[in-house]
Amino acid sequence: MNAGWWLAPVAVPSEARLQAARRRQQQLTKPPGSLGELETIAIRLCGMQDRDRPGIDRVQITVFASDHGIAEEGVSAFPQAVTTEMVRNFARGGAAISVLARLLDATLEVINVGTAVDPGPLSGVVDYRIAAGTANFHRAPAMTRAQLERALLCGAEAAERARMNRIDLFIGGEMGIANTTSASAIACALLGLPPSTLAGPGTGLDDTGVRHKALVINEALARHRLAHDDVPNVLCCVGGFEIAALVGAYLRCAQLGVPVLVDGYIATVAALCAQRLNNDAPTWFFYGHNSAEPGHRPVMEALGARPLLHLGMRLGEGSGAAVAVPLLRMACALHNQMATFAEAGVSEALS
Repeated sequence: MNAGWWLAPVAVPSEARLQAARRRQQQLTKPPGSLGELETIAIRLCGMQDRDRPGIDRVQITVFASDHGIAEEGVSAFPQAVTTEMVRNFARGGAAISVLARLLDATLEVINVGTAVDPGPLSGVVDYRIAAGTANFHRAPAMTRAQLERALLCGAEAAERARMNRIDLFIGGEMGIANTTSASAIACALLGLPPSTLAGPGTGLDDTGVRHKALVINEALARHRLAHDDVPNVLCCVGGFEIAALVGAYLRCAQLGVPVLVDGYIATVAALCAQRLNNDAPTWFFYGHNSAEPGHRPVMEALGARPLLHLGMRLGEGSGAAVAVPLLRMACALHNQMATFAEAGVSEALS
């Protein structure tokens, strides 16, 4: 792909389908607006899919996995080896997202973008290992510009595969010990907020651990002196391969006209990066849930995003988004299958 491919315009939802969907919602046997966000979802999907009857039958879940050098600073409650162990768990079908993908009859793809330990060939895992994890961004930039572009391209290629498979919805997940530290550093740089506001427990840090995590991020930000409007440099200095891959996937989905269901904190930070790189990209985004990580709310507010669920989840892997898929399916079913006033012989005075 050409350099700067992410700047290309995103697809435009069909205005004619949007208008037709709004008219249909007004004709269904219910007071207007009484199904709340479910109506909005169905209307948006009609425009996105350029169909009068939207559907979420074919779901693609792609989990990007990578390690982070910042783990050397003791910012995670789990050792770095867990990333590779979880990649193996994905391959065996034992992870939460594996279970959810089966329940949803979704296609699950796992991409190793850069684990510290090479797990070797694994069924269902794509080897796209850029390096053995990022560098420790407390001491040096996390990645080179060439590595960043490879990670972005990895995500873009995943989106293109999904589009070729004619999927109805794309979910991006992530796995990487210490990646909440990277996500918090990115969000701090882009939003101008202090680490004490955004840093959270991640894999289960106690209060002392969270304070240490915030201090490490603060020192790293002071070292790199990042500009809030230079997203590529922010990603190079404090990002992760899997986070950059999510950014690339979200941007390419928007360009190809593929609806995206964004997961929790880390995935939403990637969505914020995508928005800062291409302002219209969020036209194609839904937001699955409100993470228990404290940094999630400010990032969602910056995007003007409304989460579908609030379940106190903070697992990652795309799990919160996957749990929200049935809501999207119900929104489609209601839009497609409810009778109109005319069909039901019901007086429109009900409205």
